[in-house]
Amino acid sequence: MADYTFFTNPMSRGQIARWALHEAGADYEQVLVDWKDKPAAFLDANPMAKVPTLIHHADDGDRVITESAAICLYLAEMNPEAHLLPNDGEMADYYRWTFFASGPIEQAITSRALKFEPTPQQEMMAGWGSFERTLAAIEEKLAEDDWVCGTRFTMADVYVGSAIDWGMTFGIIPPLPPLVAYAERCQERPAYRTAKGIDGKLIEEMKK
Repeated sequence: MADYTFFTNPMSRGQIARWALHEAGADYEQVLVDWKDKPAAFLDANPMAKVPTLIHHADDGDRVITESAAICLYLAEMNPEAHLLPNDGEMADYYRWTFFASGPIEQAITSRALKFEPTPQQEMMAGWGSFERTLAAIEEKLAEDDWVCGTRFTMADVYVGSAIDWGMTFGIIPPLPPLVAYAERCQERPAYRTAKGIDGKLIEEMKK
C-alpha cells in the first residue's frame, strides 16, 4: 500500500495537492472522483465531499487531511527530507502568506469571479477587504522577494504559487510583472511540470 491515498479530480484544487505530493516526494495512490458518482470511501473520509482529500496511512493508523493549504503544510512536515519546511527566520512569512493565499486571495478571486464583491461600507466585514487591497499586498511582497520565504523555495510557494497561477489562468488576476515572474519561477519547478502533466493528461482523457 502506498503511504497516501489521494482523492482528486484533475479539474479541481486537487492540482495543488498533486504538486505538493510531488515536491514532497510522497508515495501516493490516486483515486479519481467522479462528480456524479463519488466513492463511498471518499465520502466516509470527507463528509463535505470535496477534493482534494488525502489519507495518510501512518504507522499509528489512518489520518485524513482536507483543505489544500493544510495538505501542503502537512506533507512538508511529514517529509522533512524534501527541505520544504521553514527555518526559524522564515517561519513568519511561511505561515503568513500561506494563510493569506488561503484566505484573502482565495476569497478575492472567488468573489470577483462570482460578481459579489463587498461595497466600501462592507469591506470591514470581509476578510479580504477588497480585491485591489489583496492584490496590492501580494504584489508588493513578490516585488521584493523571489519566493515567499525570501530566496528559498518552500512548501508555502506551492500554495501561494497555485493561487496566483489559478487567478491569472482564468484572467481574474491581471498580469502584473512581479506576479507573472513569480508564476514563471513556480512553473519551472520539475515537480510542478510533472504534476501538471499528469493532470493535463487526465483532463484530455476526460474530454474524449
